[in-house]
Amino acid sequence: MTGTLYGVGLGPGDPDLVTIKAARLIGAADVIAYHSARHGRSIARRIAEPHLRGGQIEEPLVYPVTTETVDHPGGYQGAIDEFYAEAAERLAAHLAAGRDVVLLAEGDPLFYGSYMHMHKRLAGRFRAEVVPGVTSVSAAAAALGQPLVERDEILTILPGTLPREVLAERLCATDSAAVMKLGRTFTTVREAFADAGKLGRAQFVERATMDGQRTGALADIDPESVPYFSIAVLPGEVAASIPDDAEQRAETEPEPVSEERVTGRGEVVVVGTGPAGRDWLTPQVAAALAAADDLVGYGPYLDRVPPNPRQTRHASDNRVEAERAAHALDVAASGRNVAVVSAGDPGVFAMATAVLEVASEPKYLDVPVRVLPGLTAAQAVAAAVGAPLGHDYAMISLSDRLKPWETVVDRLVHAAQADLAIAIYNPRSKARPWQVGAARDALLEHRSPETPVVLGRDVGGSGERLTITTLGELDPEQVDMRTLVIIGSSTTRVVVRNGRPTVFTPRHYGA
Repeated sequence: MTGTLYGVGLGPGDPDLVTIKAARLIGAADVIAYHSARHGRSIARRIAEPHLRGGQIEEPLVYPVTTETVDHPGGYQGAIDEFYAEAAERLAAHLAAGRDVVLLAEGDPLFYGSYMHMHKRLAGRFRAEVVPGVTSVSAAAAALGQPLVERDEILTILPGTLPREVLAERLCATDSAAVMKLGRTFTTVREAFADAGKLGRAQFVERATMDGQRTGALADIDPESVPYFSIAVLPGEVAASIPDDAEQRAETEPEPVSEERVTGRGEVVVVGTGPAGRDWLTPQVAAALAAADDLVGYGPYLDRVPPNPRQTRHASDNRVEAERAAHALDVAASGRNVAVVSAGDPGVFAMATAVLEVASEPKYLDVPVRVLPGLTAAQAVAAAVGAPLGHDYAMISLSDRLKPWETVVDRLVHAAQADLAIAIYNPRSKARPWQVGAARDALLEHRSPETPVVLGRDVGGSGERLTITTLGELDPEQVDMRTLVIIGSSTTRVVVRNGRPTVFTPRHYGA
C-alpha cells in the first residue's frame, strides 16, 4: 500500500476561505509539505496552521533561489529544476512508505502554483488528488466588489513577466484581464496597459483577503510599494457598467465650518498603527479605529486599516499635514468621531504634532483631541536585531523639508559627541538622495568607522530586510525612504549567537 498525494488549495490568504475538504485532509495527513523561500516563512503553512493536529511530519521545501542569479551550471532554471526533482523524491519516500502527503498550495494548486511541478513528477507513480481553492483572481474581484466579465465578454489571465509589447497586444485583444506576478514587473505591466489604451479602467489589488489588503486605480500606485502578492485587473466594460435605473447616491461633504469658535460632540483621536500589519496594532488603537465614524490619513497608511462600510475614509497626500489636520477637526466639529491614522507612533515624526498645532488655533480649542501611542519603527528595527537602543539614544529625521539641513547636521554632530546611539528617520527620498552619505561623513568625524550600523526596511512587512554593517562601510544605495537607520554608540556590540548576529548596547557605561 502506498500513500496518496493531495494537492490542497488554501485560497488567497484568508483562513476562512479554506474549504471544509481541505481542512479535513490537512488534519488527517501523515505528512504536511509546503514551499518557502530561504527565509523559511511559509504563507501556505500559516494559512493552514489552524487545521494542523500537531505531531505531523513536516517537509518544508525551501527554494534554493527565488529571482536572483545563481552559479548553477544550468543557470536559474537548472537550479529550480534540480530543486523540484529533489523535492519530489523527498515526498516519494513518504508515499512509498504508505504515508499520505498533503502539499499545501496558496490559491488553487493547478493555477500558477508550485504544486503542479510535484504533480507532474509524482502523479504517474502514486495516487494523486487535487483539492481546488479560491484563486487570487476571484479574490481580487471580490476585494474590488467588481464583476470582471458579463454576458459574452472574454477574460484573459496573463503573467506580468511577459514582455511589454506582448502584454499590450493581449490586452488590446480581450474584454477583461487579470495580470498576475507583479512586484518587479509592475512598471512594465502598467506601461503595457497604457500602450493598450486601457490604463484608465485598470484596477490594482494587493494581498487580497489578507491583512494589509489594498485596492486602488492602477495608474495611481507607487511602483516602489508593490509586492509580489498583487494583481492588476481590467473589468470588462459591460461588467463595469451601471444600470440606468440604479439608485445613485453622491458623497456629501461635511458642512463648512465658519471662522467662529467651533464646538461639537465629536472628537479627534490621533492613532499609531505600528510599523506594519495588524499584529503590531495595540488593543487601545484597535478600539479607537472600530469606534470611529471617519478615518483621515495618508493613503497608504489608511490602507492598513481594514475597510468598514459604515466609515468614511478621507485619504490625502503625504505633504499636506496641516490641511489634513484641519479637515479632521472640521469633521469632528460637525459631531462625528474622527481617527487620524499614522504609521508607527503618531508622536514621532508623524501626525500628532500637526493635529495639535492646528487644534491650538482659537476656533478649534473646544474640539476634543486625544493621542494614542503606537510601536515606532525604531522599536521594531531594534527588536529585530536585538537591543541597539538599550541605552541612551536620540531620534533624528534627515528630512530638511521643515528644518534647515544645517540644523540636521548640527544635531547629528551633537548626538555623536554625546556618544548617543541614533535612530535616523526619513533618511532618503528621490528628492534627497545625497543626505545619507552627508550624514555618514559628518558622523565619521566623531565616531569610529567600526561603529555598528543597522538598516531595517519594512520590518514586520512582507519586504522585511535587515542589514548589519559599520559606519565606515555604510552604503547610501542600501537605504531608501522605508528604511530606518540605527547608528550605534561607542559601546554598541555585535555578537554572533546561534549563527546570527545580535546587536545590543550594554546597560553599563564607562566602567
